[in-house]
Amino acid sequence: MNIDLPLIFALLMGLATLAYVVLDGYDLGVGMLMPAADEGEQELMVASIGPFWDANETWLVLGVGILLVAFPHAHGIILGALYLPVVAMLIGLMFRGVAFEFRVKAQGWHRELWNWLFWFGSFLASFAQGVMLARYITGFESGFGYFLFSVIVGAGLCGGYVLMGATWLVLKTEGSLQKKSIAWAEWGLLWVALGVMMVSLATPIVSETVRLKWFDFPRTLALMLLPGMCLAIGITVWISLRRLARGATRVEWLPFAGSVAIFTIAFAGLAYSLFPYVVIDRLTIWEAASHPSALKVILVGVLVVVPLIIAYSAFSYRVFWGKARTGMYD
Repeated sequence: MNIDLPLIFALLMGLATLAYVVLDGYDLGVGMLMPAADEGEQELMVASIGPFWDANETWLVLGVGILLVAFPHAHGIILGALYLPVVAMLIGLMFRGVAFEFRVKAQGWHRELWNWLFWFGSFLASFAQGVMLARYITGFESGFGYFLFSVIVGAGLCGGYVLMGATWLVLKTEGSLQKKSIAWAEWGLLWVALGVMMVSLATPIVSETVRLKWFDFPRTLALMLLPGMCLAIGITVWISLRRLARGATRVEWLPFAGSVAIFTIAFAGLAYSLFPYVVIDRLTIWEAASHPSALKVILVGVLVVVPLIIAYSAFSYRVFWGKARTGMYD
């Protein structure tokens, strides 16, 4: 039986990327919300992500690692074209990591300084990821219009992460912080709508291949279910947030689950748009892949590592499930 190894690695890379966006997305969002909270609320926010944030970034390492070893021809093109936003993202993640650990021991204005650096690192990493996404789906084209599009997508992804962070806080906190989080989530939902709309409009414009995939009616009529589902889930999230604002408690999980579903559907639509290209309209996954003998060796390692990452993540979320409490991470 012939196994399509490049396709398997493309799926693994896509799943690792989606896992990173969902898992690290909510704690990046919490980081960006820190300045909007008072000192006591900030302690609760840190406690809500403390046991998880570091391990969440493992998925980013896995995704980039698969790109490097499984698709080396694409790796050079992609990271070469995205050099500056990648550096910005790494700087943001470093600021964030250092600030998160140092703020625990700091006192007075020093703690406030580390809180602001944690916010800055979260924002810089999120915005850089949005710029990388915009540059990638436009085929790394240059010009003022593409630059403006990158800025808008960067802002849209920041809003999306704020939505996930706020809905995570709705799930993990109570009282005044939960009420604030509901308002933050409503604001973030509007930014998600903007980001999804911009990416959905731009991708068919810059690529004839993508345009034919989505607008070859009536063959592609069923694909309209994806934006329809995204809209329906967005409305459901909004309604659930309104119910929570009026005092309902049984739907605390629904806004976060809905935000994850929105990201998953948007990611599925993007994956469909790009497939089979790893560099849009230039390089397919089969053209960019390593030699089959190398992929077989790499697959063995991936089949060992990925279940361990999943098991550890599931265990940590199980142990630290429930409402966050002040001092939980200190």
